[in-house]
Amino acid sequence: MADSLIAGGAARRATWLLAGAAMVLVLLAPAIWNGFPIIFPDTGGYLIAAMTGTPMLGRSALYGLFLSAGIPFAFWPCVILQCALVAWLFVVTLRVNGLGGRPWLALAIVALTTVTTSLPWFAGQLMPDILFAAAVLALYLLAFAQNHPADDRLARWERYALAAVIAVAVPSHMAAAALCVAVIAALWLLSFIKQLSLPTPRLSFAAAAVIAGIALSLVSNLALIGKFGFTPGGSSFLFGRLLEDGIIEQYLEDKCPDPSLRICAYQDEIPELADDWLWGEGTAFYKLGSWDGFAEEQGRIIRDTLWLYPLEHLTTAIVATLGQLISFETEVSIHDNEPTFRTFADLVPDLVPALMSARQQHGQPDVVPLNKYLYVPVGALAIGGLVVALIFRRRLALTPETAALCFTILLVLVANAAICGIFSHPVDRYQSRLVLLAPFVVAILAAQRWRPPVKA
Repeated sequence: MADSLIAGGAARRATWLLAGAAMVLVLLAPAIWNGFPIIFPDTGGYLIAAMTGTPMLGRSALYGLFLSAGIPFAFWPCVILQCALVAWLFVVTLRVNGLGGRPWLALAIVALTTVTTSLPWFAGQLMPDILFAAAVLALYLLAFAQNHPADDRLARWERYALAAVIAVAVPSHMAAAALCVAVIAALWLLSFIKQLSLPTPRLSFAAAAVIAGIALSLVSNLALIGKFGFTPGGSSFLFGRLLEDGIIEQYLEDKCPDPSLRICAYQDEIPELADDWLWGEGTAFYKLGSWDGFAEEQGRIIRDTLWLYPLEHLTTAIVATLGQLISFETEVSIHDNEPTFRTFADLVPDLVPALMSARQQHGQPDVVPLNKYLYVPVGALAIGGLVVALIFRRRLALTPETAALCFTILLVLVANAAICGIFSHPVDRYQSRLVLLAPFVVAILAAQRWRPPVKA
């Protein structure tokens, strides 16, 4: 009997090991096909921040340090770890929702999510975007998993590992930090609305993880770029959005000429688009000193416009939120990667041949058909499915944990749309890195309906 139990345990472990490796390979498929981890124009900025100690606009030095550790192996350890993290979080989420102990089901759901969403493009990319989805699942698990029956509760090591995921995600990007804070605050406030009939979230441990992440942001920036503070440039993105929405133009027309406003000298050469203002070469933004030299005047202008044009601020904020909420096409940068090319040439020249031989640098892949026929319709239908599931949760006999998961994902999508839309400007990538969770949750709902839950 004992020998058979030992053999059974070994077989289960071997099965999980095989299924886990397959999950990671499935998630890595686009990067493997590409021949190199997927890059983005911003990738180089993260490396510069970590490797040269130069503060970069909106680029986390800590995530750059993570990337730099993968240089000896052409960054493959970085994307493998990202994929392994996603696989683990998916498996734990399945278990908490009554679908544990089924490695092949877990593999099937990972594969389905990989095929129908932007998940593998983010998991295999040298960017912190995948940590947004990771932080959301970690927050959900810490908040609601402990309400599950004893056999499926989180082990102590899992709770600390989930807290570590949050603590690392927070300094990876300031939008991730804002999202974590907003979700915890919203869950706490909404827990007082009894009509929602959701399990009471346990937020203290998750909140402590977010606080640890904020502290890590400050300490890591001090250690890596010599600046005790957050990643620079947050208000610059807001300024760009106000410029794009016409509020800055209206302000300059009302105020200029004004000797106290240096920007008046460049009034006629300010671009209409936020990206052109922030990233265009030789724009007034850089002539005025960029995020650092222009910070004081920039902050003053933002405050003045809030006082002078409150209705315009409110209107454009609502429009930006709604615009971000419905903008979630997958982006794979093909033609705009020159900033990262220059960084590789300067900092990691030995990897330039491998980088430039990748399919991404030869006009591939074309994700437009995938967006049109797969990613966008699947994402939209999945979001609708979560809404329907919550409305009919009693008829569908959703468990409290599954209802909380549906609610959390919808809450996250709205919060992210508000944060990114208002404080930056609507960009498909900002929302697509989280919309991918909606089809994953719908897959959980389907699996629960098709077969009775099996305990781990």
